Amino acid sequence: MRKGERVLFYHSVVGKEIVGIARVVAEAYPDPTATDGEWSCVDLEPEVSFEKPVTLEALKVHPTLKEIALIRQSRLSVMPLESTAFAEIVRLGSGR
Repeated sequence: MRKGERVLFYHSVVGKEIVGIARVVAEAYPDPTATDGEWSCVDLEPEVSFEKPVTLEALKVHPTLKEIALIRQSRLSVMPLESTAFAEIVRLGSGR
């Protein structure tokens, strides 16, 4: 994740849904809260909250989103996303 990039903010435990867009304001650095292993974190700044959260279930049945990394490897914290998939998720989150 690079400074200035826009990212989708996903609630991975409660809700399992994408709730908005954030911007990376500080690139990866060692996680100061990690007590086991090598963990990294980035600093994010909220940008936009979705009108309608995009649920994991909605992604799984969407014809063009059901193969994204979140569905195939849900245990990853950070994963790449094609710009067309990003745009479609933003469209869904806008309620349109």
